[in-house]
Amino acid sequence: MHHRRTILIADDAALFRDLGSLFLARTGEVVTARDGIEALARIARERPDVVVADLDMPRLDGADLCRRLKADPETRAIPVILVTSGDEAQHRARAVRAGADDVIAKPISRITLIQAVNRFLRGTGIRGLTRVPMVAEVHIVGTSDLSHGIARNLSRGGIFVEAERTAAPDTEVELRFELPDSRVPIAPTAEIIWCRPRTPEHAAGMGMRFLALDRASVLRIDEYVYQRAGRIEETPSPSGPTAR
Repeated sequence: MHHRRTILIADDAALFRDLGSLFLARTGEVVTARDGIEALARIARERPDVVVADLDMPRLDGADLCRRLKADPETRAIPVILVTSGDEAQHRARAVRAGADDVIAKPISRITLIQAVNRFLRGTGIRGLTRVPMVAEVHIVGTSDLSHGIARNLSRGGIFVEAERTAAPDTEVELRFELPDSRVPIAPTAEIIWCRPRTPEHAAGMGMRFLALDRASVLRIDEYVYQRAGRIEETPSPSGPTAR
């Protein structure tokens, strides 16, 4: 007997709760909460398979809700998708730092929400975001050891960059790069998650996750990845950035 999949949508805006419920009606059973406190109570009772929460809510916001869930061994494994509003790049950084498994921005399209939720309902245990190959020069600011590198792949959540030297994990840097066939610069802040040492076969490299990133750049990256991913299976790559 298959487990009935449950999705919790937490948002203080009734319109978003209703829209989200409509968008996800075929994906699973949708339950809703009006703020983070109400969401915690529903999560304790119903143990949803995925939580979709607005970053800004009264009483307990999405970031604090996510931190509480990730700090509790009983709920740590529940995927949390945080939803940001407006064009403030730092909103995304706040969601990532809170431990969100994915971050999406309002206004949300039906397809974006369904894809984000379905990634965690497949039962594979795979949490990595889809990665696509990309070759682009990347300028790196924030540490004296680094100045530039070459991007080798890209996901909605991060980038893998080969460079002559690498900085230590947890280092935060500013990046500047352009997507192939685009002249529009993308300039996120990013955190180095892991490093690949130089080998005879490979240059040294760093898997980085994006922190602050403006909405226009988020949409450009989403479109680039979506167009190139096709129906590829979302499997982890040893050379790709971690999703979180």
